[in-house]
Amino acid sequence: MKKPDTSHSALGEVDNSSQKHLSQSSAERIKALRRKKVDLKKLSEDLRSGNSTALSRAITLIESQNNKHQAQVKQLIEACLPHAGDAIRIGITGVPGVGKSTFIESLGLHLINKGHKVAVLAVDPSSSVSNGSILGDKTRMEKLVQSSNAFIRPTASGTSLGGVARKTRESIILCEAAGYDIILIETVGVGQSETAVHSMTDFFLLLKLAGAGDELQGIKRGIIEMADAIVINKADGQNLDAAKRAKVEFNRALHMYPPKDNHWTPKVLLTSALKKKGIDKTWQLISKFIAHVKANHHFELNRLAQNKYWLHQSIEDQLKREFYANPTIKKALESELKKIEAKQTTAFEAANDLLKYYKTKLD
Repeated sequence: MKKPDTSHSALGEVDNSSQKHLSQSSAERIKALRRKKVDLKKLSEDLRSGNSTALSRAITLIESQNNKHQAQVKQLIEACLPHAGDAIRIGITGVPGVGKSTFIESLGLHLINKGHKVAVLAVDPSSSVSNGSILGDKTRMEKLVQSSNAFIRPTASGTSLGGVARKTRESIILCEAAGYDIILIETVGVGQSETAVHSMTDFFLLLKLAGAGDELQGIKRGIIEMADAIVINKADGQNLDAAKRAKVEFNRALHMYPPKDNHWTPKVLLTSALKKKGIDKTWQLISKFIAHVKANHHFELNRLAQNKYWLHQSIEDQLKREFYANPTIKKALESELKKIEAKQTTAFEAANDLLKYYKTKLD
C-alpha cells in the first residue's frame, strides 16, 4: 500500500491552498463590509462616545475615493462639528531620520500621564511610482499604541504637498469629536511646502538634527519662518556638544526673521526623545505659547484664518473632483491626450479647450 506523501512540497501545497482560501475569505468579508450600508447615526454616536473602532471606520469613510460616499461624509462631518474645536492641534515636521516617531511617542506618553487623550495623525510618504506606503508608525510607536488614551492613524500622503494627506483636516474634526484633546500631526518632512499642516494647527514644531547640514537654504528659511519652536533632537552622548552649538546658531538666526503677527518669539530647545529628556520642557513651551496666543486673541484669529483658507481649498477640491468625474469630460480628455501624443496640440491648448468645454456644460 502506498504511503501518503508527507513531503514538504505536498504539505506546502496544502498550506498554500488553505492560505489562499483564507485570503479569499478575508477579501470577500472586506468587500461585504464595503457594500454594507453605513448607519451614520450609530457611527456618529459610537464615535462621540470615544469608540476607537468607530473613529477608525469614520476616517476610512472620509478617505474613500468613491464619489458615492461624499454625501455620507458631509453628514458625518456636520454631525461631529458641534463637538469639535476644543483640542490643541500640534504640527510636527522634520527631515526623515530626525526621530519624529520616537519624539511623538515620548511626547504622547508624557501627555497621557498628565491626563490627556492623544490622537496621532501620522502621514507616511507615498511612492510616486506605485503610490504605495509602508504605514509603519504604529510599529514604531509600540508603547504609545498600547495606551487606551491614545489613537494612532497612519495615512498615505498620496500626491499631497508637504506630506499632509487629503483628508487630514476632516480627521482632526473626527478625533476631536471622539474626545481627544491633543492632536499631533506628523508630516512626511521631505522639504515640500509645509503650508498645509501649518494651516490646520495651532502650534508648529520643527525637529532638527545637529550637524546635519541644510544646503537648500530657501526651504530651510520657509519652514523656519513658520515654526513656533525648533527642537534639536538626539541631543545626547557624543551629539550633545554639537546640539548645544546648533542651539546657539538657530537662536542667532531666529533674530534675523521678521516678528510674527502673534508677537511670539520662536524658541529653540534640546531633546533626546529616546532618553525622554527635554520632553517636559517642550510641553511647557507649547502650553506657554497657547496661553500667550489666547491672551492676545490670536488663537481665535488663527482658527478663523484657517477656516477661510480651507473654504478655498474645499472649493478647489470639489471643482477638481466634479471636473474629472464628468463622463463627457472623461471622453474629451482622452481625445485631447491622443492629440498631444500625435503632436496636434499642446498641453496648454488642450487644458483651455477642456475648461471651455466644461464651462459650456455648466451654462
